[in-house]
Amino acid sequence: MIHYQQCPVCGEKTIRPALEARDYTVSKQVFPIWECGACSLRFTQDVPEAEHIGPFYQSETYISHSDTKEGLVNKLYHRIRSITLKKKKDLIVAVSGKASGSLLDIGCGTGAFLNTMKLAGWNVRGLEPDAGARAKASELYGLDVSPVDQLFGLAPGSFDVITMWHVLEHVHELKAYINQCKKLLVPGGTLVIAVPNYTSHDAAHYGPYWAAYDVPRHLYHFSPQSMQILLTQGGFALKEMKPMVFDSFYVSMLSERYQYGADRLVHAALTGLNSNLRASGKPEKSSSVIYIAKA
Repeated sequence: MIHYQQCPVCGEKTIRPALEARDYTVSKQVFPIWECGACSLRFTQDVPEAEHIGPFYQSETYISHSDTKEGLVNKLYHRIRSITLKKKKDLIVAVSGKASGSLLDIGCGTGAFLNTMKLAGWNVRGLEPDAGARAKASELYGLDVSPVDQLFGLAPGSFDVITMWHVLEHVHELKAYINQCKKLLVPGGTLVIAVPNYTSHDAAHYGPYWAAYDVPRHLYHFSPQSMQILLTQGGFALKEMKPMVFDSFYVSMLSERYQYGADRLVHAALTGLNSNLRASGKPEKSSSVIYIAKA
């Protein structure tokens, strides 16, 4: 187990307990979440080390690895995904200024986004730690996805764009990943990171039942302030933040189930809508935030 004595982002020792959250997906264990008084990062305390966390991902309902369509929430996820994949593609073109180029997707899961970019004419490379997800990427899209430990063996300056869609919160080697991304990008290249935002309205509404805490798989729970500090430390310039508007609804549906033991879709929809309305014009208040940074 890892017990932090200082903040994983800023290194300050002004850390304190914030709340406790349960692992509703696999173990049903309760994990403490602490907060840094300096940079406002939250992080899961007493998490398994990288070589021991694998069993906490072994669930057929873990959609990023299994691509499952079982259950109402996962069915709705797949219906929305075709829309979000196009939006992601359009975003990459807009923020990179390129109609095509070289792209690395770290933690690419079963390869849906990677395939979208490949079909759009991009030269793509995918990395994924889960062997089952890599096999699924090959089966579904014919993609040759590599283990994520190859990240540190790639040639410097190889990519125009690097993306991490809801991945950074899972990474034990947090600063090493950011530093390596800087090395792998061409000068002026674009880093796109999407992570949940615990300062959002839906996070405050659900408290310890907020599904995006997802302990212990989510090692860190970022605020915009802590993300900016992390990126600056890694030599990046944060250029823009954008909301992921569908995330508030998806997270609210799971959170309702965790809190009440039932799929309360109307309540989830209202909470998700309220969260998005409160974040209107303020992407830093969105349920999930896309951070766009330049090398």
